[in-house]
Amino acid sequence: MAAKAGLPDPAANSRLRLAIQNARAENLPKDNIERAIKKAAGGDADTYDNVRYEGYGPGGVAVIVEALTDNRARTAPVVRSLFAKYGGNMGESGSVSFMFARVGEIVYPLVKISADAMLEAAIDAGADDAVSDGAHTVTCAFESIGEVSSALAAKFGDAESVKVVWKPNVLTALDAEKAESLLKLVDALDEDDDVQSVFSNADIPEDVMEKLNG
Repeated sequence: MAAKAGLPDPAANSRLRLAIQNARAENLPKDNIERAIKKAAGGDADTYDNVRYEGYGPGGVAVIVEALTDNRARTAPVVRSLFAKYGGNMGESGSVSFMFARVGEIVYPLVKISADAMLEAAIDAGADDAVSDGAHTVTCAFESIGEVSSALAAKFGDAESVKVVWKPNVLTALDAEKAESLLKLVDALDEDDDVQSVFSNADIPEDVMEKLNG
């Protein structure tokens, strides 16, 4: 899809470059990547649309769902029904996205890279911040994710993941009951083949998460 939407050259197509980086991070064989690009360049690739759905989940939590679909008439009703099933409701485009910032997120494992080294490299590359907690998570303006990820890859090798995410500007606290319902909604959305990512502004206390996971 990235190759079909732009040039088949990753040097001139930042979206394709990110797709290749993520594919390599998942150990996808080089031949598979090259075959997919050639297929798209030849016009044989299937046509899919990137679609964003927005709404409110249990407890008034803002939820953004990103999907990749070849049939919007199939995907939208499914997402809408899942919102309703778990105590939420799907809204119009833009109904909750104003509560989030669209940012680039680049993740590296903690092994062999110190927090200070990652932060210094991230700032030098033009990133906004780097947090080392379980992993090195670098954030940057989503327009700069290609340049930042390339600079970090030159220094540390390919990242574990490179993606654009919705980062909440304000959080909504949930009690145990509402948190459980939200997690069920997220799990149900994740199970749908068309859904690629789910983001929310939920603030779930650690003790509640431990109780739910226990």
